[in-house]
Amino acid sequence: MLHSEERTLGFTAPLCPDNLFGHLVATAVPGVEEWHDGAYRRTLALPGGPGVVALRPGADAVAATLTLTDPADADAAARLARRVLDLDADPRSVDATLRADPVLRPLVDEAPGRRVPGSPDADEFAVRAVLGQQVSTAAARTHAGRLVRGHGTPLPDGLAGPGSTLTHLFPSASALTAVDPGELGMPRTRKRTLLTLVRALADGEVVLDPADVPGSRAALAALPGVGPWTVDSVAMRALGDPDAFLPTDLGVRVAAERLGLPARDRDIVAHAETWRPYRAYATQYLWAALDHAVNTMPG
Repeated sequence: MLHSEERTLGFTAPLCPDNLFGHLVATAVPGVEEWHDGAYRRTLALPGGPGVVALRPGADAVAATLTLTDPADADAAARLARRVLDLDADPRSVDATLRADPVLRPLVDEAPGRRVPGSPDADEFAVRAVLGQQVSTAAARTHAGRLVRGHGTPLPDGLAGPGSTLTHLFPSASALTAVDPGELGMPRTRKRTLLTLVRALADGEVVLDPADVPGSRAALAALPGVGPWTVDSVAMRALGDPDAFLPTDLGVRVAAERLGLPARDRDIVAHAETWRPYRAYATQYLWAALDHAVNTMPG
């Protein structure tokens, strides 16, 4: 019998929901994530079995609806929800640091409290980061959706609820070792990178642990085909590194040009020294300068 529970997830104000929910929904993996009935919803692999969390933004708190196969997983699901929404961040310290840069100050003043959209599972996000190498958001979602349909664990009947598009848990690294390279519609080098990654994760050669960001970074960077963009994306979105930075990211480059920041990678890296230790949050403000779905509150 399924268990449903309501939780109120508090945070330190301010919180800008636009890029937070906008990014999660714009990059949502079909079958695993959705925007439904005014909430961001996603499936979770929990100790007692699959679960679904629905998160609705509010002025003072986020309302969370937890639907679980095991009631004992409620606290774990709430902790993962907080991680996904970066609710433990200190926006006052972040924004005070970034406002010191005259380039970022107008962006911060316009929409303070931007958070870094997170992931409940670092292995999942590492796979998604590789799928997203040098392709559009839509293409990355398509690749991930195929893996989910082919290798993800189906949800128990009734867990997702009426009208939902949620169908599966994101496949584990172990499950993805069974992927046939022929089913991957991507360049050969990226296929090799993906399969190398999932084997390393499944075998424990690479352990992505938010409690050991330097070690996780080093292990990931040692894999062939995994460059700085992928390492920093995982560090930013899945390991909770507040200072991860993506100088080669196309969105960062376009935003830098629009804002009059240096164009060359080494020059923007030098400029970004003033943003430490919150370069991951500076990245959210840079992306905010772009006309992209990740900056738009769903619905």
